[in-house]
Amino acid sequence: MSHAQLRPESGGKPSESAEPRKPRHDAVPDRTQAFASRRILGLRVDATSYAETSEAVLGMAASGAGGMVCCASVHMVMEAFDDPGFRRLVNAAERVTPDGMPLVWGLRAAGLRGATRVYGPDLMPEICARAARRGIAVGLYGGRPEVLERLRERLQERFPGLRLPFAFSPPFRALDALEQQRIAEAIDASGVGVLFVGLGCPKQERWMASQRDRLGCALVGVGAAFDFLAGAKRQAPRGLQRLGLEWLFRLACEPRRLGRRYLVGNARFLFHWLLRRNPR
Repeated sequence: MSHAQLRPESGGKPSESAEPRKPRHDAVPDRTQAFASRRILGLRVDATSYAETSEAVLGMAASGAGGMVCCASVHMVMEAFDDPGFRRLVNAAERVTPDGMPLVWGLRAAGLRGATRVYGPDLMPEICARAARRGIAVGLYGGRPEVLERLRERLQERFPGLRLPFAFSPPFRALDALEQQRIAEAIDASGVGVLFVGLGCPKQERWMASQRDRLGCALVGVGAAFDFLAGAKRQAPRGLQRLGLEWLFRLACEPRRLGRRYLVGNARFLFHWLLRRNPR
């Protein structure tokens, strides 16, 4: 599968004249009655769980109203810290889960003692398992073509009956308006209820925010989960993850690509978080 090939297996063909859906998200929804949230350097992080988030995603899929789920890491917090526009679009998501252990610790330090991690590479299989049992189709957007093919195979082996009618690897360039429209139409034509997006932060959150009013499916940004679940990249051992040292493992695996993100970004996060907790 090349990156320019759309895969709506239902056979639907996108047309050039279809109108985008009218916006459904005119204001940030009130979540105060659902679960507790806290702001970490301005970014909203929810004290949710795998079960609650998975059910919320499948609820969005069943309703046809769509929605957006972000799995927040320290990297995302710092992107939001530096860019108010990005912070607003993430804060407007239906769920912002604590993907990284530092954010779990931040929630606990803010009084939410029972906060737990909701990690993208674990959330994705949880949603797929539930979707397979309920006959809800899922799709994949992002990643390299060979990674998508292997990921499809592994997910369908692991979750018998899982319907995966859409997979698309976008090119490494900006898409024009017509291309965006055709992709949205292909996603709708495929009938997916949940679309996993693996473009990396902040690209995937910006893409989801730009598409959430066009699409009726739930959009779930899972970052590196495509590579991990396809076996294209090694995942940190669980022990290191529990200690909040997954970043160190990933840095050792990809020092040139991730060096600045982790060494500079993590140091800035710690400085600003401690400064806000202990103002002079």
